[in-house]
Amino acid sequence: MKKTKKMLASLLLLTMVGTSLAGCGGGSSTETTSASAEETEAAAETGEDTAAETEEETSADMDALIKAAQEEGELVVYGSCEEPYVKAAAQNFEKLYGIKTTYQRLSTGEVEAKVKEENGNPSADVWFGGTTDPYNVAINDGILEPYEAMNAVHLKSEKYRDPDGYWYGIYTGYLGFMVNKEELDAEGLEAPMDWDDLIKPEYKGMIAYSNPGTAGTGKLIVNTMVQMKGEEAAMEYFKELDKNIQVYTKAGAGPSKMVGPGEILIAVGFLHDGVTQILDGYDNIELIAPASGTSYEIGATAIFKGAKHPNAAKLWIEYALSPDCVELGQTCGSYQFLVIDNAQDPECLADFPELQNAKLIDYDFEAAKNDTTRLVEEWNQTINADDRLETE
Repeated sequence: MKKTKKMLASLLLLTMVGTSLAGCGGGSSTETTSASAEETEAAAETGEDTAAETEEETSADMDALIKAAQEEGELVVYGSCEEPYVKAAAQNFEKLYGIKTTYQRLSTGEVEAKVKEENGNPSADVWFGGTTDPYNVAINDGILEPYEAMNAVHLKSEKYRDPDGYWYGIYTGYLGFMVNKEELDAEGLEAPMDWDDLIKPEYKGMIAYSNPGTAGTGKLIVNTMVQMKGEEAAMEYFKELDKNIQVYTKAGAGPSKMVGPGEILIAVGFLHDGVTQILDGYDNIELIAPASGTSYEIGATAIFKGAKHPNAAKLWIEYALSPDCVELGQTCGSYQFLVIDNAQDPECLADFPELQNAKLIDYDFEAAKNDTTRLVEEWNQTINADDRLETE
């Protein structure tokens, strides 16, 4: 609605200016200049009036949504980012709107399986956090509900939303490596600087990344290698990498938590999870953005189809697209880049050039949307990981 009215105002302005320019062939130049100035001023006033009217309507729409959500009185959230962030976001929503808000932290794979099994009668209303590859799978499975969010006007790019409104981005983060530099030095080993380094035999039993069957991070790693190498070469790569894997963790952030204590020496995951560990005191961790390029997640939020509290769910989406929500991440150990223009990125990210200078590939989200389920099945058939799958 807001974009439409702004476009109408702009078209009116262009039409009026174009009309005045078309009349420049007749009459005195003084008269033409005067008329053009008057018309331009009138168009500007019309634009200002339209913007003010749009703002008033948006405010009224938001007030109506808040009232309807408060009448429902309850909201249930499934969160797939780190639990402290899910908890903080849920508690703040309840504080702001007086709506009882409960949450459960589940991996993206667990959310997808649970809601799909509930078959149109979900036990939660909204999904919060976790990379978009599983969200796109959920669209194909018919378990998300589209909604055109008013606060989507603040997104920095159209890539940070589903075109049909099935999900909206709340943050972004880059894939990379986290290594225990002290332990690698003790082993006399150099840190891996690129994807192909990870399959070197000297890293046998030293690496962890997340299970694509349960974690969106793992799905993104599979899609990334397929997009960078091609499908057949990617599966051959995973066969070689498997020889060096100590554990496939259930959650995407799992490997990052094992590096500092030395449980593993190399983690593959999101670099912002490594930032969390470093700021928590593990200064033995080094962050590495792969030299040939890497992909990125868009952490998302969405409404489940059949949500029992649909208006509270819509209000959650508006809230998730506001500084009130996304700036909470940095207060509880989540240091992602933010994707709305009225929120501030965590200041600490400026201290990590590995993130600032990461070389990003042109990740094809549409291909991932269509291929993720099949590629994860192919990964499962390729890799015999049963004895190294983390279950808790």
